[in-house]
Amino acid sequence: MSGQTQRLNVVPTVTMLGVVKARLVGATRGHALLKKKSDALTVQFRQILKKIVSTKESMGDIMKTSSFALTEAKYVAGDNIKHVVLENVKEASLRVRSRQENVAGVKLPKFDYTADGEATKNDLTGLARGGQQVQQCRAAYIKAIEVLVELASLQTSFLTLDEAIKTTNRRVNALENVVKPRLENTISYIKGELDELEREDFFRLKKIQGYKKREIERQMQLQAANEQLGDKFPLHKGVSFNSQNLLSVAANKDDDIIF
Repeated sequence: MSGQTQRLNVVPTVTMLGVVKARLVGATRGHALLKKKSDALTVQFRQILKKIVSTKESMGDIMKTSSFALTEAKYVAGDNIKHVVLENVKEASLRVRSRQENVAGVKLPKFDYTADGEATKNDLTGLARGGQQVQQCRAAYIKAIEVLVELASLQTSFLTLDEAIKTTNRRVNALENVVKPRLENTISYIKGELDELEREDFFRLKKIQGYKKREIERQMQLQAANEQLGDKFPLHKGVSFNSQNLLSVAANKDDDIIF
């Protein structure tokens, strides 16, 4: 009974029935589209989750390799190699740019890295000693930065997709469990009221038809009675039969008849 009370407060008319039906069609289409959107986002969500797991697994080995390369560079070139590197660096050789990728109407942030070869073209760091270890350390950390940028992009997209999926699922559940049942209950209510009005009109017409039929039968009975009475009392030519004619006929009888 609780489901039947969940309906819109509308006037039960044919026009309102068409309006509510159109709203139900729109809600059904919207529910189907949002359901497809939710499925597409869920598929993308699972793909990103797999990439995050694989990237984190590879990140451990890469960070271990880069840390070991840094230790080698410090051992060969000395502890002052850090200050030498900072003095020779003028601008960053790796730059991160952000962009947006559209997935089923949801804009996912993406991060891309670009390497600037001119920034390290004339790099003479470690020329005196340990130059090879320094370059290996640099290459190892560049690879680590690339993995970190990719992981940051995946995790940001992961969080954005998570919020989008939650919002879409809430809308799907609202349409499926609240909006559509309410519109369907409203349509059932309007149809029931219109059927009741139609039955009332049919009963009223039937009563009117019965009254007219009885009235016609009564008039036919009166006409038949008048015809029988006219057969008993012959009418004068050109005179209609009614009560006044009966009186005139009685007055025109013979005078020698004494009552």
